[in-house]
Amino acid sequence: MSADSGFSWNLLSDVQQMWQLDSMVNAYRAGTIVAVLAAVVGWFMVLRRQTFAGHTVALAGFPGAAAAVFLGVSASWGYFGFCIGAAAVIAVLARNGRGGLAEESALTGVVQAFTLACGMLFVALYKGFLNGVNALLFGTFLGVTPGDVAVLAVVAAVVLVAMAVIGRPLLFASVDPTVAAARGVPTRLLGVLFLMLLGAATAEVSQITGSLLVFALLVMPAATAQRLSARPAISLVLAVVMSVLVTWFGLGAAFFSSYPIGFWITSFAFGAYLLANLYSMVARRSDFTGRAARTMGVS
Repeated sequence: MSADSGFSWNLLSDVQQMWQLDSMVNAYRAGTIVAVLAAVVGWFMVLRRQTFAGHTVALAGFPGAAAAVFLGVSASWGYFGFCIGAAAVIAVLARNGRGGLAEESALTGVVQAFTLACGMLFVALYKGFLNGVNALLFGTFLGVTPGDVAVLAVVAAVVLVAMAVIGRPLLFASVDPTVAAARGVPTRLLGVLFLMLLGAATAEVSQITGSLLVFALLVMPAATAQRLSARPAISLVLAVVMSVLVTWFGLGAAFFSSYPIGFWITSFAFGAYLLANLYSMVARRSDFTGRAARTMGVS
């Protein structure tokens, strides 16, 4: 849904108009829940260099949702079933292999190709579904109900509690897996558990951003935060704040325009990433100049 006249000169009136709609209130509640979950899980995903696996799990949501609609059930079941299933396949098969990251990447590519093919199959089987493909791929905030918000909240709570339990050993295993394994940390088990949690988080985020643009919330805020700070706690908080802000602004922009929410969230998140890189470049140059000046002063 979007406002026919777009923004007016009275921004406060525009915001009040938007908040009068129950659908937008539900959308903001759902978006906030999704943003927090995506930032936390995405931060570890970027740290562990598993963005390709996350992208493949996200794409699995497309055939899952298409299959659910084809079978006449809620698309949420399809999102969660296929995303968690794809994560389980990658986790179990790659865990037993000896090829390391190369084998995991190859396996991930195979799963990705198969899931996309399944998605097009279900679209072809249910021709009336063609009009809804854009919503599954690029996201929508239409039709979010209080029941949907409740489901998202429960899933997010379970995943976040699980992340809190395994967070410290997972951080250790992500930064230095060899030393962590030598210290008795179950790195393989943690890897499997994390991929399963990533599947659940991806399924949840996909319902807002769409399967193709789920990376906007899983990757960009986390990557931006890690560019700004090397301290895990500060970086994680920054990722959550940025994820929530880009989601809020994306929802508002989508309401007052004809473009999908996934486009706006991606654009805002990408803009923040560019600004963070610019800030890092300026900070490094300033630090280099300062050190050079001090060195010349000593000389």
